[in-house]
Amino acid sequence: MPYITAGIRPDWTAYLTAFTDAGADLIEVGLPFSDPTVDGVTIQEASDAALARGATPASVLAELAEIRVSVPLIASTYANIALRPGFAEALRAAGVTGLIVPDLPLDELAGLSAPGIAVSLLASPVTPDDRLAEIGRRSQGFVYAVSVMGTTGERDQLSPSAAALAARVRQVTDLPVLLGFGISTPQQAAQAAAVADGVIVGAAIMRRILDGAGPAELGLFVAALRDALSSPIAVR
Repeated sequence: MPYITAGIRPDWTAYLTAFTDAGADLIEVGLPFSDPTVDGVTIQEASDAALARGATPASVLAELAEIRVSVPLIASTYANIALRPGFAEALRAAGVTGLIVPDLPLDELAGLSAPGIAVSLLASPVTPDDRLAEIGRRSQGFVYAVSVMGTTGERDQLSPSAAALAARVRQVTDLPVLLGFGISTPQQAAQAAAVADGVIVGAAIMRRILDGAGPAELGLFVAALRDALSSPIAVR
């Protein structure tokens, strides 16, 4: 599941088509936000750039509504936006089928009204067993396994805690387990796929877009990630 910050460029929706053509199974669309607390420098910069262009949740969802891609779109945003009345309806109108809200605690999940939208919950390496079991029960679509304690961002290697976390999550849910945070290269993606059902790549993609890479170039990168998932190291 590649990630893109919505509104980062005037042609940002062209990346969705490029990702799909390159073999993405899902696409995470981040709604730009002024205080993205779990995001590192790269995605913070991308959000700032999108906001400077005038992007808003309403504007980027309106742009999404004008296109259709053949894979599920998963929106990611923060509670300040997700808890607004009518948000779920706006997601559905835009063709979005899933939602990630990283700063919404499990204890406050009841305050999120998102009928028709699969809300995927996050688990971290330090999530207690009882809370992890509740996350497994209440998550929809998939469970987002945060491979490292910290913010999003490129890293030199896959965190040693990733495999242990993925195994723990698998014990409490039949949903797919997707690993994210710090997965930056095809090799790391293959390592992650060896212990999980899928991988999420965000900062490595956004750094390339911020550096000027267009949809075709990003399509090649996503294709390399996709190909890596079929390498021998990824076979469980």
